[in-house]
Amino acid sequence: MVRRSRSRPDAVDFMLAEWRREVPDVDASGMAVFGRLHRAFHRYQDQLNRLFHSYDLTMAGFGILASLRRAGSPYRRTAGELADAALVTTGGITQRVDKLEAAGLVRRERDAGDRRAVYVQLTEKGLAFADEVAAAHFANERDMLSGLSATEQERLADLLSRLEASLDHAEAKRAGE
Repeated sequence: MVRRSRSRPDAVDFMLAEWRREVPDVDASGMAVFGRLHRAFHRYQDQLNRLFHSYDLTMAGFGILASLRRAGSPYRRTAGELADAALVTTGGITQRVDKLEAAGLVRRERDAGDRRAVYVQLTEKGLAFADEVAAAHFANERDMLSGLSATEQERLADLLSRLEASLDHAEAKRAGE
């Protein structure tokens, strides 16, 4: 397990020192969290993209496959449900589903009772593919976290959850002003 010592300064430490030197009356301490979060996110995203590209898949495409897989048998959702899960428009879902359908991983089905409702469903090939990519993805994530103990991972997950709640609180406060 690789552990990075906090006694060794990183790029964020250098930026914070420069802010303290150049504008000492401004509290830039939030950068200690958000600067590192930003840098970590980009590294995480690069590693995810590398993995997904090795399967000729995008992160968005995997998001759809994963959402369908998590739905359980018969592994289907409406475009609206997929859009809600992915936080994108149904138009954005349509383009992604088109690509997955062309690859034989999903199919569209009209609801027999309501012809306006269209379901996106994993094919057998799509189910096997989703399971294969998910296994590789989760192994990749475990590898990325291998520098942290199980206790540190739990603590970090808790802190990130609390950070998200803090961000929501700040947003609500601003909206109420």
